[in-house]
Amino acid sequence: MRSPSEWDTSSRIPLYQQIYEDMKDKIMSGEWPVGTRIPSQRQLAAQFAVNRSTVIYALDELIADGLLEARVGKGTVVVNNTWNALAAEPPPDWNHYVQSGSYQPNIQIIQQINDAETNDRMIRLGTGELSPELLPAQKMKEIFSEAEADEPFTLGYSEPKGSLHLREVLSEHLHARGIETSPAGIMIVSGGLQALQLISLGLLHRGSTVLLETPSYLNSVHVFQSAGMSLQGVPMDDHGIRTDTLARLKRQHNAALLYTIPSFHNPTGILMTAERRKALLQVCTQERLPIIEDDVYRDLWFDEAPPPPLKALDRQGMVLHIGSMSKTLGPGLRIGWIAGPEPVINRLADIKMQTDYGSSSLSQFAVARWLATGQYEQHLIEIRAALKQRRDLVLNLLEQHFQGLASWTVPQGGFYIWLHLMKKMPIRHLFEQALKEGLLLNPGQVYDRQDRQHLRLSYAYASLEQLEFGLQRLADLIQKY
Repeated sequence: MRSPSEWDTSSRIPLYQQIYEDMKDKIMSGEWPVGTRIPSQRQLAAQFAVNRSTVIYALDELIADGLLEARVGKGTVVVNNTWNALAAEPPPDWNHYVQSGSYQPNIQIIQQINDAETNDRMIRLGTGELSPELLPAQKMKEIFSEAEADEPFTLGYSEPKGSLHLREVLSEHLHARGIETSPAGIMIVSGGLQALQLISLGLLHRGSTVLLETPSYLNSVHVFQSAGMSLQGVPMDDHGIRTDTLARLKRQHNAALLYTIPSFHNPTGILMTAERRKALLQVCTQERLPIIEDDVYRDLWFDEAPPPPLKALDRQGMVLHIGSMSKTLGPGLRIGWIAGPEPVINRLADIKMQTDYGSSSLSQFAVARWLATGQYEQHLIEIRAALKQRRDLVLNLLEQHFQGLASWTVPQGGFYIWLHLMKKMPIRHLFEQALKEGLLLNPGQVYDRQDRQHLRLSYAYASLEQLEFGLQRLADLIQKY
C-alpha cells in the first residue's frame, strides 16, 4: 500500500479514486485474498493520512463493485476478485491457514503499536530503541573503510556458532565484565529475541513453565507461548525479583527455568542489587532452576556500573547469558550472543543452522571491529551521556506536568521510566486517544495483562523536542480523567 507521500495531490484524479485503485490492485493481485478482513476506516485514514470521509468514498466504490462487503461484527471483508471470478475452482482459504499456524499472533494492542511505529509523524514515547540521531551511522561507514587488508572478512556463511574472530573478541569483552567463557561457549545470534526462540526450541518441551518477573518484556512477545509453554510471574520489589517466593513457585509449577533482566529491567528500569543477585543464584542453585539472564541493557549505566552479571557469579553452569548490540550500536545490525555451557551452545547452534544458516557475516565483521579497536567503549561513553541528558529532561518534565497525576522512580541506566498513574483509568481508551493526538504509548498491560495503572516511558527514541511536547500533551490527556 502506498505511503501518504506517494499520493499525487496535484492530479485531476481525486484522492479517494487513487485510494480506490490502490486497494483494488491489492484485491485483484491476490495480496488481499477472498476472506481478508481489511483494516478499519480509522486505521485506513491514518495509513493514507486523509480524512475518514475520503476512505469511506473509496470503500463504497469497492463495495458497489462487489469486491468488498461490510459484515456486522466482522468489519469489511474481501468477497470477490478477478481470479475468483475466472477460475474454475475457488482460491485457497488463506485465512484458514493463517488461523491454523502454530505461532500465536501478537495481542491487538501490540499489533497497533507495531503499525504505528512505521508512521514518521508519530511521537513514540515508549519505543525501546535508540533515536536515529544517536546511532553511529557515519562511524559505521568508517569501520568498513578503515579495515585492514589482513582482517578476517567473508561474504560466505560463518560456522554454526558464528564468526570465530568475533567470538574470540567477545570472550575478551565478557571477561572485562567478569564473565569467564571461551569462544567455544559463545554463540552469535540475530538479536536477543532469536536467542529466546532457540532456547524455546532446543531446551524446553511443550507444557513447560517459565518463571519471570512481573511485569516483564517477555509478556510482550509470544516466543515461549507459541512453543506451547506457559509463563508464571514472580513479584518484584525495588531491589529486583523477590527470591523468597521462587522455591515455592518452582515446585508448584514444576518450572523449567527462570527468565530475568537484572540490569535496568524492561519495563520498570529496576537495577537488581548485588545482594539480590547472590541470593537469586543461591536459590536457583538449590532448586536446580536454570537461569536465562537477559543483559542487553547492562552497558547503558549512567553514574556507576551495575553489579557483576549473574553469569560472573555462576560456578555451576546455571546461567545462560544473553547480550546484544541492538540497544547500543543499532537494532539493524541484528547481532547478539548467548554464553553458556558448551553442550547447550552446541545444541542451540545446530538448531540455528536449521533455521537461518547463521547471522549476517557483514554485521559480525563490523561488531568485531567495534570491539577489537576499542571504539565500542568510546561509543558507550557518548551514548551514556546522551541518554543521561534525556533521562534528566524527562524527569524534569514529569516534575512539571505529572505532579498529583503519577509517581515514578529514577532509573540509573537503560531506556525506561515506569510511570505509575495515581488513579485507575481506562488505559486502553487513553492509548486510543493518545494515538489520535499523534502520541504512541506503551501501556503496562503489554507487560502484565492485569496491569491498568502503568505506562512504560522511554527517553531513548523521541527527540528532545518531541519528548517535551509529547509529555505535556500526555499530562493533559490524563488530567481529563
